Amino acid sequence: MDKIRVVIVDDMIDLVEYFKSILNNEPDIEVVGTALSGKEGVDVTLSVKPDIVLMDLQMEYECAGIEAIEKIKRQEPDIKIIVLTVNEDNEMLFKAFAAGGNEYILKTDSIVKLIESIHLVYHNQLSLSPQISQKILREFSRLRTAQDSLLYTMNVISKLTMSELEVLRALSTGKSYKQVAEERCVETSTIRSQVNRILKKFDEKNIKSIVKKLEPFNLLDLDITKR
Repeated sequence: MDKIRVVIVDDMIDLVEYFKSILNNEPDIEVVGTALSGKEGVDVTLSVKPDIVLMDLQMEYECAGIEAIEKIKRQEPDIKIIVLTVNEDNEMLFKAFAAGGNEYILKTDSIVKLIESIHLVYHNQLSLSPQISQKILREFSRLRTAQDSLLYTMNVISKLTMSELEVLRALSTGKSYKQVAEERCVETSTIRSQVNRILKKFDEKNIKSIVKKLEPFNLLDLDITKR
């Protein structure tokens, strides 16, 4: 009987040895390689070409596991990958599945569940669970909301004059109307008029709200003098 060949990649050596010991006691599973980092995991996996990789996400750096999944899948797309994680972080799991992960297991889950997942993934019997579906949908929704917000904000910014952009940028640094007016050699009333036009275009009541809306996209860090 052919055994399911498994590689374990995790920076916790005790956990690697524990999983290795348990899995090697299964009659139809064989651990054919282990690694303690994402980079090493890629090298070992591409060398021994297992059926399944148990891949930790956060190792030598936060996204080491995700990058390792991408590199493995790019060269060996048929290798299946089960993500090992300590918590159900929606964004991290979304990135792991987007990179090519097939399933995820919490490190606190039972060994029985891990072994069951290995069998299901190996035999292509794993259907997307409601929990995973919801996580992916929530992350898509978050990304879509951010994208829509960026498009809306960019559209509004495109309607501002260069002078209004410069005023907005100056006010975003905490300067007062008077300071901005002095820098631009105009009356304070002129700055107030420009601010009113900016607020109307953004449909906001104060500059702080506009600055808060722009911050996630770093739009105020752009060189607005070139337009």
